[in-house]
Amino acid sequence: MRISVITIVYNNKATIASCIEAVQAQDYPDVEHIVIDGGSTDGTREIIEIYRDRLGYCISEPDNGLYNALNKGIRAATGEIIGILHSDDFYPKPTTLSEVAQVFKHQGSDLVYGNGMFVDREHPDRIKRIYKAKPFQLRYLKYGWVPLHTTIYVKKEVFADYGLYEEQYRIASDYEMTLRWLSQPELKTHCINDWLVKMRLGGKSTTAALQQQKSTEDLHIIRRYPLWGLATLAFKLGRKIPQYLLPRLKKFE
Repeated sequence: MRISVITIVYNNKATIASCIEAVQAQDYPDVEHIVIDGGSTDGTREIIEIYRDRLGYCISEPDNGLYNALNKGIRAATGEIIGILHSDDFYPKPTTLSEVAQVFKHQGSDLVYGNGMFVDREHPDRIKRIYKAKPFQLRYLKYGWVPLHTTIYVKKEVFADYGLYEEQYRIASDYEMTLRWLSQPELKTHCINDWLVKMRLGGKSTTAALQQQKSTEDLHIIRRYPLWGLATLAFKLGRKIPQYLLPRLKKFE
């Protein structure tokens, strides 16, 4: 069972090597790493070239935003399972993808997800925010809960059945995609109670300057689904408070 890991990047020479090496350090034997570069001009492309012969697929060209880039990666993927690792992110341990693969093999799942950590950009050993997962129930969507998108692994056939990312959204299409998937009762989900990703703070949707745009898009998406409108958005935003507080109260590893 091949796992295709998609990384999209634009002008991020500081961490792209760390991301690629995190994939290469995985002990799972059948991983296809797809790197979609948006035509970087800061030296990112030159770093990617160092690893090109160890990548499953790589392209560098202008795109129409991050979801356009992700859709390129999905179309190029040859694996039965698809996951995302952004260029700022890395895996907590070398057995992460093996753990994911075992769930797909033994649980018959269509979609697998788990816990995620947000860490300090300059000091990634410092945990700033935790995003805990739990076994899915449909009512959770009304209360603003969805799994952290970068912990989600899904069968490629799910994209064929339910479509790709909607590119009219600039920053929240991953939320729409997650709602689209979890609204399908026929899709079998499984929650792994383990850390599947570490994300450096400062990504596309984690900066304060972009939170207003994200909330606007989130509300538009929420109103497309049978949720609770502004109340669901308020619950979604409110969930971030304990996520930032818990690392101060408890040690996570």
